[in-house]
Amino acid sequence: MKSWTNSFFPKETIAKMSCAMSVEQNKAIESSPSKPAKIKSKPLSSSHENLPLSVLKKLAPIRDLDDRDLAQIEQTVLTFVQNSVVFLRGDKSESIYYLLQGSVKIELGGENKDYIVQENSPLARLPLNSGKICNGTAITQSSAMFLVIPGTVTQWWINKSRAKQQETELEIINLDLPDAIPNTEFFKSFSQAYRENKLSLPTLPQVAMKLRRAMQNEEVTVDRVVGIIQVDAPIVAKLIQVSNSVLYSSSVPINNCHDAVARIGVEATRKLVMGITVKQLFKSKSPSLMAKMQELWHRSLHLSSLSFVLAQEDGRVKAEDALLAGLVCDIGAIPLIHFAEQHPQDYPSFHLEELEMAMPYLNPPVGALVLNTLGFSKEIVDVVKHAEDWYYESTEAFLTLTDVIILAKRHSYFGSERSKTLPAIQDIPAYRKLKNSTLTPDFSLDILVKAQQRIDAAMSLLS
Repeated sequence: MKSWTNSFFPKETIAKMSCAMSVEQNKAIESSPSKPAKIKSKPLSSSHENLPLSVLKKLAPIRDLDDRDLAQIEQTVLTFVQNSVVFLRGDKSESIYYLLQGSVKIELGGENKDYIVQENSPLARLPLNSGKICNGTAITQSSAMFLVIPGTVTQWWINKSRAKQQETELEIINLDLPDAIPNTEFFKSFSQAYRENKLSLPTLPQVAMKLRRAMQNEEVTVDRVVGIIQVDAPIVAKLIQVSNSVLYSSSVPINNCHDAVARIGVEATRKLVMGITVKQLFKSKSPSLMAKMQELWHRSLHLSSLSFVLAQEDGRVKAEDALLAGLVCDIGAIPLIHFAEQHPQDYPSFHLEELEMAMPYLNPPVGALVLNTLGFSKEIVDVVKHAEDWYYESTEAFLTLTDVIILAKRHSYFGSERSKTLPAIQDIPAYRKLKNSTLTPDFSLDILVKAQQRIDAAMSLLS
């Protein structure tokens, strides 16, 4: 059977390890019980031989460290027989485990869904455990081999990421195209246009820009806000609709702009106006690319609505902030689609799959550039940088806006093929900051399904 270990170790090392496993594991398997006892098992063998850097570069999140740092990580390779308990749910996580060979079942307990990780699968490139406490029990389904590294490596990686972010903040950084993006003239040209600050960036409608400037330069009253937005009838109608919706849970109907702004609040109104006008940015003259824009907008609506409800339920992040952050989370894809529209000779319409594949890699730097240009807050710019940075951990001990978007993003992938390649939600640092510690990884069953009416309302109002 083909295995990652073929690239992990020299042939001589593999032969020795396989021989030891074949003899000892057969004895152990014959005497092993049909149901594993819930106590930690002793490994069959242990090796401190370091893996090649090319292998470590495949493992998230440590692959983001530079080669020098990776080479300094203390490594142990442990071999277990079938039905071994590698670690227990509730144990203190002093080490991080990656599956190298075989298969392992992660039992989450309670109503949570157990899952199996197979060698060479996308999940095998993710840690089996993370955080200070193990969230599941790992039981081998066959003879299995694991890479074990100190738990302190995670904090090391976090510190490195923060330092790198501070160095590049508010700057046009060099956009290196990862191997996952096709090496075509189109993507090379896009990268060059980004580095030279020549991309066609979207602009917000005048009402949104005028309202933002007014609130930056003066103490704005409800009357001043109404005076700015009342010239745009569609926005006024939307605000009145929002103020009467289940999002604000009021039984007293409102039928004018002034009362709507008063109920919602001046700052929340500004964010809602920004959100309402953002839809106008998702446009293209090309029918095929317009379909992609509409798909992107619908995904943004769903993410925004999930973020709004999650923030409302937790209560520590302003719901309107979460709604706006969710809407602009993937805004970096807009210049990419516009670039494809402007260069049809380099980008035929049948290459839409390549465009979709590139978006997650290009969105963080390009999205940050767009939001900085539009004058969005640093907090929302940071959201775009880390929305799919699943192991991101902010310096704050409490739930942040970025944490809310990360959780909503992860939740939005539930049931999709993409979800199979992502870490379990309970292994994400942001998850452990939720106020309600009884939430399950499928927290849609607890919070978001119960709040489906509010999610539908948010999507309806902004669509």
